[in-house]
Amino acid sequence: MPLTRQQKADLIESYESGLAKAPHVFLVDFKGVSVPEATELRSRLRAAGSHYLVVKNRLALLAIKGEALEQLAGYFEGPVAAAFCDSDPVSLAKALTEFAKEVPALELKAGLVEGQPVVGEEIREIASLPGREELIAKLLFLLQSPIVRFARSLSEIRRQFVVVLGEIAKGKEN
Repeated sequence: MPLTRQQKADLIESYESGLAKAPHVFLVDFKGVSVPEATELRSRLRAAGSHYLVVKNRLALLAIKGEALEQLAGYFEGPVAAAFCDSDPVSLAKALTEFAKEVPALELKAGLVEGQPVVGEEIREIASLPGREELIAKLLFLLQSPIVRFARSLSEIRRQFVVVLGEIAKGKEN
């Protein structure tokens, strides 16, 4: 049953408010993915703080006109789904690539990360990067490292001073 004009307008509006404004978007070809597998993918992406949306290509192209996602207009052919998020593209890419390993029917077409287009193989490279939390932990370790070394150096000076005083006391006893 075809969509009414109002339904199409509602779809375009939802695409404009979510998909077109998202800074991180990955387009996938889901041909051959069963409904239970798609449901599993949706729940994994939701757990990663992302959204999964099967799009109507013609309406999506109308919604992304003038937006950064318009760079990927050539990939809106055939069955297309969009996975998008606002915060961490690495966790989104990891969730997609892990699922694509389990379900080879899912094909990573292209994506947009911080306004820059990426193709399918580059999505796998993004997935191999450390996640946001891991990067923050490494940064904190690097920031904390000089302070810890300085504190150890101060502690070592105090310890050596006590050892020297102990040696002087032993020398005076003899």
